[in-house]
Amino acid sequence: MKLSGRLAHIDPFYVMECAKVAQEIARSPECDPAQGGERMIYLNIGEPDLTAPIAVVRAAEVALHAGRTQYTDAVGLPALRERISRWYASRWGVDVPARRIVVTAGASAGLQLVCQALFETGDEVLMPDPSYPCNRHFVAAAGAAARLVPTTPESRFQLDADRVREHWTPQTRGVLLATPSNPTGTSIAPAELARIVDVVRDRGGVAIIDEIYQGLSYDPAFERCALALGDDVVSVNSFSKYFGMTGWRLGWLVLPEALVEPVERLAQNLYICASSIAQHAAIACFEDASLAECETRREAFRERRDYIVPALQKLGLAVPVVPDGAFYVWADCRAFADNSWDFAMDLMRSAHVALTPGKDFGPAHASTYFRLSFATAMPQLQETVRRLARELDR
Repeated sequence: MKLSGRLAHIDPFYVMECAKVAQEIARSPECDPAQGGERMIYLNIGEPDLTAPIAVVRAAEVALHAGRTQYTDAVGLPALRERISRWYASRWGVDVPARRIVVTAGASAGLQLVCQALFETGDEVLMPDPSYPCNRHFVAAAGAAARLVPTTPESRFQLDADRVREHWTPQTRGVLLATPSNPTGTSIAPAELARIVDVVRDRGGVAIIDEIYQGLSYDPAFERCALALGDDVVSVNSFSKYFGMTGWRLGWLVLPEALVEPVERLAQNLYICASSIAQHAAIACFEDASLAECETRREAFRERRDYIVPALQKLGLAVPVVPDGAFYVWADCRAFADNSWDFAMDLMRSAHVALTPGKDFGPAHASTYFRLSFATAMPQLQETVRRLARELDR
């Protein structure tokens, strides 16, 4: 069967490939406690171990039993869009009219819609290396090219205005940034992000900011909303991370007014709408009890970060930039291995701990860094450190 040429620009999602290996090992006798084995610990997937708030689950049940399962508007339920708008005002101090909010089938669908609406063959989009692999593949699927710009610990593994200015070409259409970032857990300082947006704006480009970890910030210095920088900024957000609704596949976009109708047109044709049950349920995310529950979880993630980062450093695994958000550590394995892929695979087999090698996130740091997700319970993190100490001492 002849495949389309665009697939040549879409690499495998190595996070999921590694997960397949981990699951295969997990089914072996060496990971069966009944046969004297130890269970696999999964620190490779960016998924909270805590699921949707109680009120959200109840709201889903009510919607299901009431038969609220019909299609919604392609841009989402008016009540949900309005509630998101009010959250921006109360939580972030930003005025975002509901008419600029488009509810999507996860942040992934949101990014696909934006890329399809804005980019075409021959365009380039600047992104940091490392960055989340699917983001560059959404760009490629639209026929454009993601131009990865290598970053360093000194820049917090993020782009800055100087790098954007330096790498901008006549083909550059804009930037796609994430703050906080996957895989590094680092954010762009608000003043620097403002400078980046100014550079992009001066060149007639578009600034797309992935803010799906926005609620999971641990440092007030970085706890800002990119939408405060102007109505021309495109923000991508999600119910998956802060609200713990990964499998519900629900996200949203905040768009410049002129982009809402084109994106709606695409959404009507590509998706019809996001899950109606998930939308009805998500309204309950913004109840006081739900937000309090999410804030309690955020503190739990902070405690996990404050444990795992120094523990890794003590083992000799350097963490050059302490993550200020999300639930990832971007760690250097060069003290123990020449290649992070082999390092991660070896630890899966010996320590029965699943990590993600840097291969997914761009070539600049692929061989030296790995990602650890601390979106799991503290006892598992403590057991991880014990096992790593055992294996790395050998």
